[in-house]
Amino acid sequence: MAEATARLHALVSAAPTRQLAEAFAAAGHELALVGGPVRDAFLDRAVTDLDFATSATPDEILAVVEPLADATWDVGREFGTIAARIGGDTIEITTYRADTYDGVSRKPAVAFGDTLEGDLSRRDFTVNAMALRVTPARGTAAAGEGASPQLVDVGGGLEHLLARVLDTPQEPERSFDDDPLRMMRAARFAAQLGFDVAPRVVTAMTALAERIRDISAERVRDELSKLLLTSSPVPGIRLLTETGILDIVLPEVPALRLEADEHAHHKDVYEHSLTVLQQGIDLEASRNPGAAPDLVSRLAGLLHDIGKPATRRIEGRTVTFYQHDLVGARLAKQRLKALRFDNDTIKAVARLIELHLRFYGYGDQAWTDSAVRRYVRDAGPQLERLHILTRSDVTTRNRRKAERLDFAYDDLERRIAELREQEEMDAVRPDLDGERIMAILGIAPGREVGEAYRMLLEHRLEHGPSSPEEAERVLREWWAARSR
Repeated sequence: MAEATARLHALVSAAPTRQLAEAFAAAGHELALVGGPVRDAFLDRAVTDLDFATSATPDEILAVVEPLADATWDVGREFGTIAARIGGDTIEITTYRADTYDGVSRKPAVAFGDTLEGDLSRRDFTVNAMALRVTPARGTAAAGEGASPQLVDVGGGLEHLLARVLDTPQEPERSFDDDPLRMMRAARFAAQLGFDVAPRVVTAMTALAERIRDISAERVRDELSKLLLTSSPVPGIRLLTETGILDIVLPEVPALRLEADEHAHHKDVYEHSLTVLQQGIDLEASRNPGAAPDLVSRLAGLLHDIGKPATRRIEGRTVTFYQHDLVGARLAKQRLKALRFDNDTIKAVARLIELHLRFYGYGDQAWTDSAVRRYVRDAGPQLERLHILTRSDVTTRNRRKAERLDFAYDDLERRIAELREQEEMDAVRPDLDGERIMAILGIAPGREVGEAYRMLLEHRLEHGPSSPEEAERVLREWWAARSR
């Protein structure tokens, strides 16, 4: 606790907190460091954002901050939030809030509050409802006299933080009724912080799961993305599944809990998908140390088998899922589009799902160079992600089989690297361009040029690079055969 106190003191005494405290106190306004920075200081986590709450209105915030800031901007003036950059720090300052949902609109009814305690009591979770008051509370000291920073904890957040429990400052039903998205946030914080969720919170999430429909697709998408971008999202996904929320948000994932036939055995697809997701995250970190978390890879890992329920067939004592890769790619497009993901993300995730089975069989029968080139070409810019997905898709407990698949994929990556070095595979094109094709064949732009181009590309993929003379010979032979 002494170390946490020292970290909090450092936050308060360092700029820009000290500058802001002096300026807001001089203007007669309350100011408190709130939420994440206070929580993370107690958890010995890096504090990357400085969030403040104040009694000042948005216009009053600007009047105080502008003389100190290098820049200010509205991140939501109608919601009471002003952002600023002071020195090298980006801060957000928000007027005390008392928002509610009316049960009809998908956005909160914004209302400004009167006190810090009231603002904190309406926040999502007790561990986020702690504040460090850096100016005197109104009525306790004259503005400008100063006062020692005071920890304000209205819901037992410090106690819950030490016990590693996620709970709400007020009754969870009321909290989730105020903002149903908090139910998804509970899953994200449980995963991000490694906390248990209080039983009463889980009960409320289950009872109010349908209220998530009141939230816009964009806000649901953003919260789901934040969960997936944590280092261990699986506990959060389990919580959303167990409470029924994922049945509404991403129903294709709970649907993976297929009934097991007593004779036709197959692996638990739901558990397999969660394992693939986490293995992919771990592999992503080891292959690309220091890189930002990759949402596309994580969505693909979670969704790669969602085509299985629709394609499941029992043939004797065997369960088959023929073409679940193609069906899954189509389902992923539909779901991600409904969640308002951008087109590039949708396209990339669907392509990875479509290709995730392509590798299997490589270990049984070595591919030709042509097959390797096609694998690279079809993956295109998703090749590194496909490497991660394919490797993480191995969840068998058969150690010998797992080692064999791992060795085979090592060999495939080695061959890709060798061919890349020899042939510049990232920019595979026909050995003759369109203008040269037209000059050789004496034809004008049109369908025939495209057909010739594709034929030469197939020849390049099948046989590797050719000299201009060899490519011209192949083109003329093709044209002569085509003209017969």
